[in-house]
Amino acid sequence: MTGPAVTRVLVADDQTVVREGIVMLLGLLPGIEVVGAAADGEEAVALVARHRPDVVLMDLRMPRCDGVEATRRIRAGYPGTEVVVLTTYADDESLFPALRAGARGYLTKDAGGEEIARAIADVRSGAAGLSPQVQLRLLERLSGGAAAGTAGTARVTGAAGAAGPVPSGEPAAGSVAGPVAVPPDGLTAREAEVLGLIAEGLSNTEIARRLYVSPATVKTHINNLFAKTGVRDRAQAVAYAFRHGITGSPQ
Repeated sequence: MTGPAVTRVLVADDQTVVREGIVMLLGLLPGIEVVGAAADGEEAVALVARHRPDVVLMDLRMPRCDGVEATRRIRAGYPGTEVVVLTTYADDESLFPALRAGARGYLTKDAGGEEIARAIADVRSGAAGLSPQVQLRLLERLSGGAAAGTAGTARVTGAAGAAGPVPSGEPAAGSVAGPVAVPPDGLTAREAEVLGLIAEGLSNTEIARRLYVSPATVKTHINNLFAKTGVRDRAQAVAYAFRHGITGSPQ
């Protein structure tokens, strides 16, 4: 009888105290095994080649090779390894280049062990491991871009493209004023409602509480709406929801 699957994690951070602290924290989390620790991006890429971890927790601002370039090289050479950024910075100049380089998760260093573990689990399952603050920042960026007209549409495409391509040929929404009357792409009213709550930054558990359904039901709705809309993760879902004016249910 086999035990629960273990996620193999590599930590990359140039500050020794921070790096050792993250390693220690991860060692306390069930189902996670730390296979290495790197002091810069060059070492991170080399250790990924040696150990082939499932996930890299990547700092951004490091010597020799920064986290964005290291992420790009890891995702290009070792697509089976996902990258979750763990950084002090959540500004646009840090966030969007990291997502464009292929990072599937983005947390700031005030994240607790539970949030880090959730992000690791999310990227391992094919979802995006974004903190609620980062999801909100993405939505704000999309909102600002749409209000700017044609130039804003380009920024919406860029932000969504950070986590992968979004369906093309769709009209950009002006503002999220309320639920759409007829959901696009064959979405049911409930699927559109779940999509809107994802765009608000709610987790599956929070959505289940809001809608008075089980988390398993929420997961089914998410799988269905992802298939219908062609999005691959929560970051793309946020972009899609905004583009179509889809919002969640009233509280």
